Amino acid sequence: MDVERVFHMKAGNGEASYAQNSSLQKKSMESLKHILIKSAIDFYTSEAPQTLTIADLGCSCGPNTFAMVKRIIEGICKSCCEMSSTLPDFMVFLNDLPTNDFNSVFVGVPEFVEEMKDCSGASVFLAGVPGSFYGRLFPSCSLHFVCSLHSVHWLSQVPPGLLDQQGKSINKETMYITHRSPTAVVESYFNQFQRDFSLFLKSRSEELINGGRMALAMSSRKSIDCFDKNTTLLWDLLAQSFALLVSQDLVEQEKVESYNVPFYAPSPAEIEDEVEKEGSFSIDYIEPYEFSSSSGNAENDAAIITMAVRAIQESMITYHFGGGEIIEPLFQIYKGLLTEAIKKDEVKSTHLVVVLRKLP
Repeated sequence: MDVERVFHMKAGNGEASYAQNSSLQKKSMESLKHILIKSAIDFYTSEAPQTLTIADLGCSCGPNTFAMVKRIIEGICKSCCEMSSTLPDFMVFLNDLPTNDFNSVFVGVPEFVEEMKDCSGASVFLAGVPGSFYGRLFPSCSLHFVCSLHSVHWLSQVPPGLLDQQGKSINKETMYITHRSPTAVVESYFNQFQRDFSLFLKSRSEELINGGRMALAMSSRKSIDCFDKNTTLLWDLLAQSFALLVSQDLVEQEKVESYNVPFYAPSPAEIEDEVEKEGSFSIDYIEPYEFSSSSGNAENDAAIITMAVRAIQESMITYHFGGGEIIEPLFQIYKGLLTEAIKKDEVKSTHLVVVLRKLP
């Protein structure tokens, strides 16, 4: 599957999907924003460039598009005020796949620029950069700070090697890695992660100046065990939802078995290994953290998560199955399964925060 052609995980699914997806992201962002802001401030106070160049990779087009950039700029402006130093200009590049709705992003730019000028006195300049971050996006040594939230766990493609010589799936009854998956499936996902993250690091190492920082937040697992329930449960429930549609003759079993997601939740050790192998960065900070999706209202929480997963998956499912007829019944089933899982406090997620420093 050509993921870049169909992976509208942040575009084309409606404002309701964006709002629900954004509420989940906001919850986790609150836990990590101080780490990202501190890494940006640390760079600025040590280098003090007249123009600070920031790239947000996987910017999306929902309510959170400007949120992290805003906090970074406000943090640096506050630091400048405390040190009685001159504010830098801020050049911000917003990146996502070409399928992202950049028009809706650009509509909000004048208001955001004016807001930053009014509240902090900062001069902010923004530009959109469509393209995959698994490759070069910017000129050499042109960036000071890179951030990416909730994006690097998405692979550039569904891993090869998930079909046998007859074109049949070897990863039956699921769409990601589970305890039922053959070793070859685990290896295929891991190998794709290695290729993608190595290229990601190499590309950013050429674009960042020496001493530049890169702050990442991604889905993760705390242990080396690929079958960590925190990272597999949502996919398991989606597979169960598809199985119920198969039992109702609404979709073919073979079609379901050939559907796999381009996703990988790395462990901290896997990230550390890839950083060491690539050799361009040192690790300033790396820490996994866990949060529960339960707020006390299981049905409401299930609705939020269902809309988030739908926002990510709908276009890929529609492409793979040749139409969107199954979308509504699929996610109705999914919501019901999620509600029961949340009542049992089974729905948790682990995110990894990583801050890297470009070596000389």
